[in-house]
Amino acid sequence: MKASAKISAALAGLAVVGGCVYAVPQLFDRGAAPGTQQRLRGLPDRAASAPPEGAGSSGQPFTLVATGDIIPYPSIVQRSADDADKAGEYDFRKILAGVKPLVSAADLAICHHEIPYGRPGGPYTGYPTFKAPHQLADALKDAGYDGCSTASNHTLDDGYEGLARTLDHLDRVGIPHVGSARSAEEAKAPARLAAGGAQVAQLSYTYGTNGIPLPQDKPWAVNLIDKDRILADARAARAGGANVVVLSVHWGTEWQTAPDEQQNELAQALTASRSADGLPDIDLIIGTHNHVPQPYEKINGTWVVFGMGDQVASFVPADKLRGNQSSVPRFTFAPAAAHPGRWEVVKAEYLTQYSDMGPPFRVVCASCAASDTSLPAAKRSEYARIDQQVTEAVLSRGAGGQGLEHATR
Repeated sequence: MKASAKISAALAGLAVVGGCVYAVPQLFDRGAAPGTQQRLRGLPDRAASAPPEGAGSSGQPFTLVATGDIIPYPSIVQRSADDADKAGEYDFRKILAGVKPLVSAADLAICHHEIPYGRPGGPYTGYPTFKAPHQLADALKDAGYDGCSTASNHTLDDGYEGLARTLDHLDRVGIPHVGSARSAEEAKAPARLAAGGAQVAQLSYTYGTNGIPLPQDKPWAVNLIDKDRILADARAARAGGANVVVLSVHWGTEWQTAPDEQQNELAQALTASRSADGLPDIDLIIGTHNHVPQPYEKINGTWVVFGMGDQVASFVPADKLRGNQSSVPRFTFAPAAAHPGRWEVVKAEYLTQYSDMGPPFRVVCASCAASDTSLPAAKRSEYARIDQQVTEAVLSRGAGGQGLEHATR
């Protein structure tokens, strides 16, 4: 069970879409009956309680964990088939079992769902156009994820049908999502999560879709990076009741540890943006896409994770093995005493993660396993080496001196 009740929903509200402003007075109806928020976004009615009365004026600390890109290559899909109880089925739960304790222990856990689901029965494909079994959604739910970002360069790999199929299955298992949409109304809203008495809005955008054009009659299908739109959406989410705004952004240059020009410029602009009362419009930025771990840095007082690296990937060539490494940011938010209704980061941590090729292929918490005496010494040494390599990337911009801590559990 989570440390606090898990309430998640995504609601229509103020947003800028296609240059137009759409408005709904309030994103959260604090007096709504249980499950109302979910139904407004088309999510299944889940067993959840309404947000506490007075949420935003008081509350308690909560932890937020995020993990990197999920990219099931054909070898990983085959592993899930081998792990299934029945022929023709796919089970990703064993692949994620090693990080389930870390994910499920967080009050909020966010994944990055990079690829679409293919038609039932396949074919399931890898690069350059991915299609994965929809049973992945069941494994993400089992691992304890509360929400997923879905805007990436591979979102349209199976066209609009694949996009819609993916969101349908995330809805089926009760995981809120943001970054792609099946309707203009759905595209207007952030994903809504709740913890510690705070309402958390998640936004998601990508630099592009690998040259695949947005459907002509559905220009809202995937959120593309636009600084002004991101800030307008963040302010709209805040006006609609969000105490915390988290941005998931698919950006940067693949296989490059150092942030590129777009990342640096956008991070500076987004973290510098302030509301009329001088508070940040965005409380946390979490980056994906680069395949390799990138640095963390506090910019203009806001934490930026430039790139976590891939959580689920199976790179084999020696020059790309770092694509199997990633970091796991964990931030503790607490009510800001000086600013009622706002939460702020009071503790910043990271763990390290590894897609271990095995066999069998498994995702593990490397920083957790490096000291696990139940493992063979050679395996502990391997995980310790991975942990050190990821740590070097994470701290390469001096985040250790800014208060970032290395956690091992």
